[in-house]
Amino acid sequence: MDVLIVMATTISYTYSSIISIVAISLAQPVSPKTFFETTPMLITFIALGRWLEHVAKGKTSEALTKLMSLQASEATLIERDKDGHVLSETKISMDMVQRGDILKVTPGEKIPVDGKVIEGNSLCDESLITGESMPVQKEPGAMVIGGAINQNGMLIMEATHVGSDSALSQIIKLVEEAQTSKAPLQALADKIAGYFVPGVITLSLVTLITWTVVGYVDVSLIDPDCKANDQNNQHERIFQNSFQFAITVLAIACPCALGLATPTAVMVGTGIGATSGVLIKGGQPLEIAHKIKSIVFDKTGTITHGVPRVSRIVMFVKQSVCYLEEFLAIVGTAESGSEHPIGKAIAEYVKKELDTERLGKLSDFEAVPGFGLKCKVSNIEALQNSTDARNAINRRDRQNSYCVTIDGIDGEPTPRIEDISGAVASRQYNVLIGNRQWMEQNCMFVSQQMDKEMTSHEHQGQTAVLCAVDGTIVAMLAVADTVKPEAHLAIYTLRKMGLRVYLLTGDNVKTATAIAKQVGITKVFAEVLPSHKKMKIEQLQKNGDRVAMVGDGVNDSPALAQSDLGIAIGTGTDVAVEAADVVLIRNNLLDVVGAMCLSKATVRRIRVNFFAACIYNGLGIPIAAGVLYPIGIELQPWMAAAAMALSSVSVVVSSLLLKVT
Repeated sequence: MDVLIVMATTISYTYSSIISIVAISLAQPVSPKTFFETTPMLITFIALGRWLEHVAKGKTSEALTKLMSLQASEATLIERDKDGHVLSETKISMDMVQRGDILKVTPGEKIPVDGKVIEGNSLCDESLITGESMPVQKEPGAMVIGGAINQNGMLIMEATHVGSDSALSQIIKLVEEAQTSKAPLQALADKIAGYFVPGVITLSLVTLITWTVVGYVDVSLIDPDCKANDQNNQHERIFQNSFQFAITVLAIACPCALGLATPTAVMVGTGIGATSGVLIKGGQPLEIAHKIKSIVFDKTGTITHGVPRVSRIVMFVKQSVCYLEEFLAIVGTAESGSEHPIGKAIAEYVKKELDTERLGKLSDFEAVPGFGLKCKVSNIEALQNSTDARNAINRRDRQNSYCVTIDGIDGEPTPRIEDISGAVASRQYNVLIGNRQWMEQNCMFVSQQMDKEMTSHEHQGQTAVLCAVDGTIVAMLAVADTVKPEAHLAIYTLRKMGLRVYLLTGDNVKTATAIAKQVGITKVFAEVLPSHKKMKIEQLQKNGDRVAMVGDGVNDSPALAQSDLGIAIGTGTDVAVEAADVVLIRNNLLDVVGAMCLSKATVRRIRVNFFAACIYNGLGIPIAAGVLYPIGIELQPWMAAAAMALSSVSVVVSSLLLKVT
């Protein structure tokens, strides 16, 4: 564009200077028609257009600016003694923060770096980083993200990732790289622009020659009032008209509109994604996503939470024998001594339900691999509260947002613990937890009802364990790697969008099929070795499909790299995140749908921009060349410059409209 503007201003000024010198030397009585005003008008409109364009383009990188503004400028470093008492506090620059430093964050302050909460409870606003609209509860042991805002409580934290290793710095780096990368459609624009300038110069020259020839053939076609016997005036009028059209062609042509069509849309699209918790690594993934026909989900950690969790409790006795809170306290205490993943899941669930970190006393603990455990439990009275067990039905786990169904609660009132003065001896319970064989080995009778309940859950790919207290089987617990609550909606939406959805897992067919049925997936690849996952992706690609892969683990990284679009869960391994094209920060499968919709909207906007730029140049250049002059319509060079500047601004504004679609 600069070449065309320089040529237009230079030619107009040179022509005007020459025609003025000739008129002076010939002592003409009338001043000749010049284009001295064209040069400053062109430069003024171009400068104004550039300024408006930069303002609008600045809006396209607004998301990146917001992210950079989240970075804290200083942190409060504290020193503590062995008992945890604060000895000193020092304000230090962020550059001085080291991994392992103990930092204090007061209410209203930004979390300085990524870290782990050591002390304190608060809510943190992570909306601009993860896209999570609601504040997130932080307590000892919870991880915090640098740049989040601490809302209502003081936190003592240990720095774990600082400087360029922090999550916010990594996000900013990814967004910067994405916004400066080129989408495949940009290659077409660059190719067109390579021929555009020489083509416009050629058209301008052809316009000059054509109108000059037309003028000398019949000057009345240019100016009906021009006298045929006035040769000087006739020559001046012909060249004035020819140069005006030629200069206007140079001024109105706008390769910038073509050049801005793709990058501005990519900048806005990746910015929208970043503020919504979807990191898109450049223009190519953003463009490819809308072409995806098949999408493959890993199971563990992607469709499911990735860790075993209690999914159901079935009580086999009346509350007068053992009520729910009492049972939870007993089983949680018993499993607190277990190293088995299922035992840990049960103990963790009980702690969350009873809102405590301390359980009862455990003694005579014995675990038999493959069967179960036996032990004695006491001192659980403090864990038993007055909450009606019926209120526990379908309670939602506060941390992990999934429901645990509790069956077998009858209508009897919940027994209460009487307040009796004086010391009361703690009751001791003999506990057995395990499978059918373990119960039978310990002379426990497994009824048909119990066996039916266990079989039902085992067919769903869950692990069912029985719990006996003092010689009576009181309940069954189903433990499973539970499905994420949003998984079914995400799969349903993707299928409504016309995508073929697959489940790819190394788990056995029974478990894989059960999970697929829960979320609405009909095509399942089960018992697939990590090394063969890549081959499954290749197999789908050979069918002519563009394939997306969603995963989180190291074993998913080859498949993520092989797929046309790799989507990694942000809580997954670094290898998976590195191999992927899109990273979901929030670990929410609905963001997969969001990424697909964002891609479609961005590519649609790029095409609209291209169409507008082509229409502008396709209509503007012929009008500037004087095609409509015979019917009295012509453009002055300054008008062409204003239209050209407006076209660039309109393309950028069009891209900004992505924010409201």
